[in-house]
Amino acid sequence: MEAVNQLTSTGTFRAVKEPLAFLRVLEWLFAIFAFATCGGYSGGLRLSVDCANKSESDLSIDIAFAYPFRLHQVNFDAPTCEGKRRETLSLIGDFSSSAEFFVTIAVFAFLYSLAATVVYIFFQNKYRENNRGPLIDFIVTVVFSFLWLVGSSAWAKGLSDVKIATDPDEVLLLMSACKQQSNKCMPVRSPVMSSLNTSVVFGFLNFILWAGNIWFVFKETGWHSSGQRHPPDTMEKQASSYNQGGYNQDNYGPTGGYNQPAGFDQQANYGQVGEYGQQQSYSQSGPTSFANQI
Repeated sequence: MEAVNQLTSTGTFRAVKEPLAFLRVLEWLFAIFAFATCGGYSGGLRLSVDCANKSESDLSIDIAFAYPFRLHQVNFDAPTCEGKRRETLSLIGDFSSSAEFFVTIAVFAFLYSLAATVVYIFFQNKYRENNRGPLIDFIVTVVFSFLWLVGSSAWAKGLSDVKIATDPDEVLLLMSACKQQSNKCMPVRSPVMSSLNTSVVFGFLNFILWAGNIWFVFKETGWHSSGQRHPPDTMEKQASSYNQGGYNQDNYGPTGGYNQPAGFDQQANYGQVGEYGQQQSYSQSGPTSFANQI
């Protein structure tokens, strides 16, 4: 606890308050909810077959299934209403690919968000030391945004197929006894899909979080910094060109010494040349020469 208090007092965890790290924490939490609601699912349904011969009836046929939803491997026994003989049936469909893909994305997103948050908090200086860290972070964020969109869409379609395959009315059609009008077949309990529906919602929420975090990660890269430096450089070049133009006008313009008519009788013109400190010698050269001639 003392170490945590020291880190908090020195501002080490101040990075969590910034949008970049704060969104990473949300991504970490939402990834947990996504793979927990999907990967930890187990459900079932119950059917009832009432044969014309009551002794052959089975009023409680339980069918259980779970993640990864390989329903074709889920077997159950049902009466045939033809003596004591029973038949073994299985559900239809294999939806493990979309479910496992969704959970895999959630697990890797969870791990990366956790690692990135640790880097933001404890190694922020090294992260911003050069452009490699933000650049890798930006590319990974874009990739995970795309994967969340694809995985959530695929799992939403797979979930709709799971609901159809586990619909009690559809399962009753698989039983031979239910094809006879003298027998009564009805569903007793339908599977509860609320957690699976929640997993799809969390999948698209993760996509929104990761896609929104692209901008904040992009601001850490050198691309954003270089884009902000270009306009000032352009202005500096324009200002420099203007200064050069003004300098040339001062030297060669109407006020310059080259454009004024030169004459030896212009004592004031030579007398104002203070660059070489010879004002007095030039202004007195005429009278001295005349006195010598006299």
